Amino acid sequence: MIARIWPVRVGAFWSERKPVLAQRTVTPADTNALRTIASADPHRPRATRQADDQRLFELYQSQGDRAARDALVERYLPLAHYFARRYRNSAGHADDLKQVAAIGLLNAIERFDPTRGIAFSSFAVPTIMGEVKRYFRDKGWAVRMPRDLQERALRIERVAEELEGELTRVPTIEQIAQRLDMSVEHVLEARLASRAHHGVSLDRPDGDDEDGPGALGRALGESDPALDRAEDTITFDRLLASLDERQRSILLLRFRADMTQREIAARVGLSQMQVSRVIRQALEQLQASISASAR
Repeated sequence: MIARIWPVRVGAFWSERKPVLAQRTVTPADTNALRTIASADPHRPRATRQADDQRLFELYQSQGDRAARDALVERYLPLAHYFARRYRNSAGHADDLKQVAAIGLLNAIERFDPTRGIAFSSFAVPTIMGEVKRYFRDKGWAVRMPRDLQERALRIERVAEELEGELTRVPTIEQIAQRLDMSVEHVLEARLASRAHHGVSLDRPDGDDEDGPGALGRALGESDPALDRAEDTITFDRLLASLDERQRSILLLRFRADMTQREIAARVGLSQMQVSRVIRQALEQLQASISASAR
């Protein structure tokens, strides 16, 4: 029956659980009776429903009756889905939240002690909510944030929805802070952190018009190699000022005009060896200036 209710992930969860007690043979009459209990009118008296739960838990925990466990799952699965819908804040989380809430329900069934005399729903709700909150904390954020900031952002989001229903308008930051008894700065910090919940595709249109001219990624800056060259040029010109005029002229002809030493020698009326010596001395002087400025 479990395989019909959930996809494989929940089934895999149960396959890893510790083995239950030795199971007795479940007859078709037992299975039909348990299904009748699970599908019974939810508006029956509370005492009657609790008695049915007590019977199902006794069968499962004392005899390892899987049919009893399946009946409990079938009865309380709508409760798990309710909390999955309550905490859903985007369509992309809907299926995952149903799975997580279902696992929380299975954990609650596994851990519940019927001898304590409390209703199973009272025990199951915090267990399911804890599983859902753990999912949001560990896997629901595109960017990992500190745990206290994550939990604060979720509380603020939930309270903001409650206030909007009460006030029939969007609540102010001050009203949210007053309801939660925290500072406005803490509310603003959590609101800013909540943007890390979901990433934004760089291919998304940069405006409300999906057929607009460009995507969001085109508005982002990128590294421009020309900026590095411009910075090098400015630094080089500043260092050239420390050379004499003949050294500057020969270096400019060599490295900016890209002339050979022979062509430079013919231009300035020096031998090729003299040009080579001037270039070497000028470069050594520039290197000394760069090392001195770096200290």
